[in-house]
Amino acid sequence: MTPSRNQLRQDIEPKMSKITAGVLALQGAFYEHLQLLRKAADILNSSSQQQTQWKFIEVRTKAQLDACDALILPGGESTTISLVAASSGLLEPLRDFVKLHRKPTWGTCAGLILLAESANRTKKGGQELIGGIDVRVNRNHFGRQTESFQAPIDLPFLQDSTIPETLPFNGVFIRAPVVERILPHQQGIQIEENQREETIVAPSRSAVDTAAQKILEDQVEVLAKLPGRAARLVANSGVNIDAEKEAEDIIAVKQGNVFGTSFHPELTDDPRIHLWWLRQVRDAVQSRNIDR
Repeated sequence: MTPSRNQLRQDIEPKMSKITAGVLALQGAFYEHLQLLRKAADILNSSSQQQTQWKFIEVRTKAQLDACDALILPGGESTTISLVAASSGLLEPLRDFVKLHRKPTWGTCAGLILLAESANRTKKGGQELIGGIDVRVNRNHFGRQTESFQAPIDLPFLQDSTIPETLPFNGVFIRAPVVERILPHQQGIQIEENQREETIVAPSRSAVDTAAQKILEDQVEVLAKLPGRAARLVANSGVNIDAEKEAEDIIAVKQGNVFGTSFHPELTDDPRIHLWWLRQVRDAVQSRNIDR
């Protein structure tokens, strides 16, 4: 049978890939993430020959999570998000999504806490962690809500953005955590040594699915740091003191497909990080499909 003109066109034209990215919508700034994702997707498709059909959804159930190729854990109250996820039967599916299937996941502020393998300054029984990044975070590192602040931050990983460079990025820090230690791991199991009081550790997932095997040994990459408090005071007030030796705070990390930021990109109108993340998601989904 002679193929029709439409069939020939479909054989010649590349198929548009379809990707669903969800935002956990149990509490926090999930709506803001969705808005920036849509904006970033429009920019990505307009600037790329590789067109993608993006679908962005709010995630509140396991069925919605199962439909996702990628996920964002928004800023908010990590304890509340954890408790609601546990009570709604989502906590274990979230751990499988991140640690068993290793699908692309991004956590902002509270989301970073949830994705850490260990967190301190946590009341016993107060919350549980999902895990996925071999780090220990210090919750509320910068203090209470009244000590929240904004600061310009350099993000070298955005240098290939299609948006004209307007660095630095405006970092919004609200009761923000920082990464205080990168943890060693073996075969996907984190090792937390010298555990402190008020420190919690995420349950391990020693088994992963086939598509996740090759990223099992990925190490934690530090993507951004913020000058310490004394250095910021010098910059803001002009006081002439020596702050060179003060340690910088780690505020963005990535391990394989799992990404975390201390600050809130969703509370700005700057889509550059969301655009960068969608590229990461697209590449990860394509790689996963090839490996199947």
